[in-house]
Amino acid sequence: MSTAARKSTEAKSVNLMVRLDAAGKKTIERAAAQRRLTTSDYVRTVLVPQADRELRAAESNTIALSPAEQIAFWQALNAPTRLTSEQKELGSLMRGET
Repeated sequence: MSTAARKSTEAKSVNLMVRLDAAGKKTIERAAAQRRLTTSDYVRTVLVPQADRELRAAESNTIALSPAEQIAFWQALNAPTRLTSEQKELGSLMRGET
């Protein structure tokens, strides 16, 4: 098969432009280098599967959290809270105490 014929049968790729701050770009470059990938290949390898997971979670009405997000969520749920006087008043009103 000729190169032209092969290109016409392959899916055409499209560009995605993303603006990052210097630190974010450096982080991505370092992560790509660690995997011995180009920056573009690294972004495709990480971003597309992550976007797919998020779409599947949204379609199934499921909250999908990374391990770090799970810990942060658990800590938020277990952190003691101090209610404001307005919140206490609302609670009393909802319980029919006032």
